[in-house]
Amino acid sequence: MILIAGEERTVDVSSWPQLAKDIYEQKRTSPRTYNYNSIYHLQFEMTLRIKIVEAADALDQSGVSFATFEKSKCNDQYWKLTDEGGFQLKMAVTPAEGIRDIFRNGRQYSFECATAIVIVLYKAVLDVIQDHEFNRLFANLLLYDWHYDSDLRLIQEQGSQYSYPGDILYFKNPDVAPETPQWQGENAVKLDDDLYYGHGIGILPAQGIINRLNQLRRPGSVTSAYMTEQVVFPDFLYLSQFAPGADRLHNIALFHFTTGIPSIRVLIGSQRWHA
Repeated sequence: MILIAGEERTVDVSSWPQLAKDIYEQKRTSPRTYNYNSIYHLQFEMTLRIKIVEAADALDQSGVSFATFEKSKCNDQYWKLTDEGGFQLKMAVTPAEGIRDIFRNGRQYSFECATAIVIVLYKAVLDVIQDHEFNRLFANLLLYDWHYDSDLRLIQEQGSQYSYPGDILYFKNPDVAPETPQWQGENAVKLDDDLYYGHGIGILPAQGIINRLNQLRRPGSVTSAYMTEQVVFPDFLYLSQFAPGADRLHNIALFHFTTGIPSIRVLIGSQRWHA
């Protein structure tokens, strides 16, 4: 069910892209209740979800490669490679320029899957807000595992059966082979009903990702990889105030409605934690 300002309302979605229509209909008919403070808030979420899907597809096609932190690489015209394998934006480069270069010169970059997801999210946000806002919000950008700027405001909930395109899911490989600990799991962007992008694995249905992870288990293991209940997405309401044409007076209060499921801002699909 979708509520807008606490009420069920008719929303004209006839001009929306098909993916936005599909997500809206799935949420409208869900047993969960999704609260929005305005139609603008609802529309912004649908737009950003589409941009997340597009950014995931673009990163998959960009030429970037998978690497452990020890073997990460980046374009040194834009980023400084840290001792830990992260990318620190250089002083003379704007965050918008740095993010766009990853998609433009992908073959100069290698990183692991959590960093890839954060890059996808930054690119999607960049595509829906103005450059000057992005540069202000995400100054001194560092790309490293699940470390992210507080203004990205990622929210985690439980209930992968209620996930939608643009959400981030996690596939856990509990019996990973000791020689490949980097494949203890895979962070993945949901692209469609049963289609996911995982960096280093590609675009596959859920069972395809599970099958790939199962090939990286201990010899003789019968414990399968699986999709966890974890669902991660940006704080759409907070970010909506920075989009062109946003009604700041309406959104500045940031009246954050929940879906009725407790939300926390921490990620468990990694050995490293964002504080």
